[in-house]
Amino acid sequence: MSIFRTESDYPMIAFEEAKRILAERILPLAPRPASLGTILAGTVLAESLTAEEQVPPFDASTMDGYAVIAADGLVKRRVLAEQNAGPIANVTLSSGECVRIMTGAALPAGADAVIPVEWTREEQGWMATEMAAQIGLNVRSRGSDVARGQTVLSGGTVLGPAEIGLLAALGIYQPLVYPTPRVAILATGDELASQDAVPAPGQIRDSNSYVLAAAVRAIGCTVTTVRQIPDSASQLSSAIGSAAAEADLVLTTGGVSMGTRDLIKPVLENLGTVHFGRVAVKPGLPLTFATVLGVPVLGLPGNPVSTLVGFEVVVRPVLRALASQPARWRPERQVRLDHAIRHEPARLEFQRAQVFARDGAWWARTTGSQASSRLLSLVGANALLLIPRGTGDLDAGTTVTAMMIEEPEIEQPS
Repeated sequence: MSIFRTESDYPMIAFEEAKRILAERILPLAPRPASLGTILAGTVLAESLTAEEQVPPFDASTMDGYAVIAADGLVKRRVLAEQNAGPIANVTLSSGECVRIMTGAALPAGADAVIPVEWTREEQGWMATEMAAQIGLNVRSRGSDVARGQTVLSGGTVLGPAEIGLLAALGIYQPLVYPTPRVAILATGDELASQDAVPAPGQIRDSNSYVLAAAVRAIGCTVTTVRQIPDSASQLSSAIGSAAAEADLVLTTGGVSMGTRDLIKPVLENLGTVHFGRVAVKPGLPLTFATVLGVPVLGLPGNPVSTLVGFEVVVRPVLRALASQPARWRPERQVRLDHAIRHEPARLEFQRAQVFARDGAWWARTTGSQASSRLLSLVGANALLLIPRGTGDLDAGTTVTAMMIEEPEIEQPS
């Protein structure tokens, strides 16, 4: 016979304590070489890189014009050839000679300046100009961008398009990086209808796995599997074990509270170690963190809002820690409440809100009912208001902290 529990086996810890435990336990993934063409912007470099080549590898023209010897002055010059970007013509300039040259092309031997085509006139193979060139005019010197032996990127650099382009320019095609985390998602519960089925009486459609998969992909991580698992200890145990063997992080939704069919925590106890099982936050009280086969497992509550809020305040920072990202938490901003809000002081509460600018200040308006089952409260929200534990109801105009999910609109929303 199932016994309905009235007290949890897990102490309720403060959110700051949960963050501390996660920071201690979540370490960056082991670095590995990655093909430059597959690296996503935001990937973190795991080694310092030194240039074995110089950029540019030759003196190059920065203009369309004529490569000349600056000391020749304003004399007419005989045009020997044309040099385009690409293979270098077998030409050496002597006094009184020049080469027609295009932007990016290598200067011919003997040339030390480029006169722009706009300042020249060419007739019957001779070029005349009224511009006196100085040595180095319109020339990008060999090694002027990157010198051989120069440290170009340090370990810990977050790679963006510019950094990836620099590596390509230097011929570094297999840098050592912290890999993109792989995430397995398990939505649990007998009440979940399969995607192509009409929900039977007592069943609901699964939205949590779609929410999590979209959120994981939005920050550049890989989803390895998405499964629905019934409330069966044996099936949950098998699914979590398999997921931990193929992923860097396992996410479960549902089954972490105190009902007779909430089996995630006992299953995790059998498979590994549970580090915490309750956190003093709303929504998300039964949030659970465990390790199985050395792989972190985060058990999120089944209510849709709890799932997505849990992703923002816990899962996202964990994924960024696994990827060795330096900025792991969303930016915060001080805002003023546009209206009074109710708050129970027992827990830190994350209220969904719209932050906007008005009269030179940042303001926040909640998105209506804050029930943890109301997914609509997240639609249109660009921030989570952090209402501290121990704080009661708040009046309009009170200043609170907002965790920014998106940049706010400049004007007040309608």
